[in-house]
Amino acid sequence: MAKSPGFTCTACGAVHSKWSGRCDACGEWNSIIEDEGLGHGAGPATLGQARGKAVRLSDLSAHETPPVRTQCGLEELDRVLGGGLVPASALLVGGDPGIGKSTLLLQAAAAFAARGLKTIYVSGEEASAQVRMRAERLGLRDAPVQLAAETNLRDILTTIEAEKPQLVIIDSIQTMWLDSVGSAPGSVSQVRAAAHELTSFAKRRGVSVILVGHVTKDGQIAGPRVVEHMVDTVLYFEGERGHQFRILRAVKNRFGPADEIGVFEMTGRGLSQVANPSALFLGERGQPTPGSAVFAGIEGTRPVLVELQALVAPTPHSQPRRAVVGWDSGRLAMILAVLESRCGIPFAGMDVYLNVAGGMKIGEPAADLAVAAALLGAREDTPLPADTVVFGEISLSGALRPAPQTENRLKEARKLGFTSAIVPKGGKPGGATGLNLTHVDDLTAFVGDIFGAG
Repeated sequence: MAKSPGFTCTACGAVHSKWSGRCDACGEWNSIIEDEGLGHGAGPATLGQARGKAVRLSDLSAHETPPVRTQCGLEELDRVLGGGLVPASALLVGGDPGIGKSTLLLQAAAAFAARGLKTIYVSGEEASAQVRMRAERLGLRDAPVQLAAETNLRDILTTIEAEKPQLVIIDSIQTMWLDSVGSAPGSVSQVRAAAHELTSFAKRRGVSVILVGHVTKDGQIAGPRVVEHMVDTVLYFEGERGHQFRILRAVKNRFGPADEIGVFEMTGRGLSQVANPSALFLGERGQPTPGSAVFAGIEGTRPVLVELQALVAPTPHSQPRRAVVGWDSGRLAMILAVLESRCGIPFAGMDVYLNVAGGMKIGEPAADLAVAAALLGAREDTPLPADTVVFGEISLSGALRPAPQTENRLKEARKLGFTSAIVPKGGKPGGATGLNLTHVDDLTAFVGDIFGAG
């Protein structure tokens, strides 16, 4: 009996029996495509036991030597990986086109090869000569890295089986294709099958595999989300085209902390490491200006200081604008509502712009108080002192909640020359910090004491 085609959502990977314009699982429009690998034909309902074999079981208390991580010498990359590359691990690296993924991984391949790992770099998008040209520009011409330009995954796995490398980089997973899957390269079924084959091969043969993944227009890795569940580590390479800074962020890591970041700077000779990102993000600060506040944040295990910039201006339009870069627009609306409801400071009839300097993206709620300080400074035309950092979470009642790892935030601020900090009451600075701390009870007290408003 011939198989009838199945249909898969490219946004969430949900399987449908027939095509429709909108996915019922995630709500995306025009994301359902035909997936021939999901045909529904005749066959047994279950796998059964007839052809199976017993699986070897081991005790949880069995003493085995833990795998030894390999560090490449790029400290920012080793930090994001959780201390180095774990043998037999599968990593997925995503990022916007032209952001520097291939450059980063070529530098990483050369660094791992210099540490003794036998490394193969497989490019499905460039010829070997083009990769050599890029390596020569980066000063890596003599790196002991083997190159291949191929998209047929069967041929790639055969070569890896014969060469027995310790690290394989696949650039990119969307260009790989299996002759056993009938759909076109880059389709959901091809990406899923290729990722499954490579991940299984990594676990079976003890080879570390790094996969490069393209991203969609909303910043998510293209293809089914099941690929992110298959691999051990998911890294996103972020950055703004207008800035030279690049941030490598771990959003999933089975072998280390998630949300860890590594900071790089794009130069004419590739990516260079930034050992002190706080000094880099604050390097262009001048005299204190209204609407500027320095936030002491935590990214993974690293404290990072960034500047938040706000602009509040009367609007000529009936609907005021709310523009945000680097922060959550929904959270900005919440802060504006709390300021108006609890503190009596309206922003109606005013355009509000908020920017995180340096192309950084902030996700933690501890930035609430710094955002409120920047908004109030811009509205009241009152600058904060240049040597002051601010952090704390704002609740809907107007109360302020202390942020975790207060001591680490204050240590980073003191190291960069700040002398005072505004923090919620109840925080635990952990002994002598060397800073003049101003504790505030709630948002109303903060608005009145610091800005004399409300």
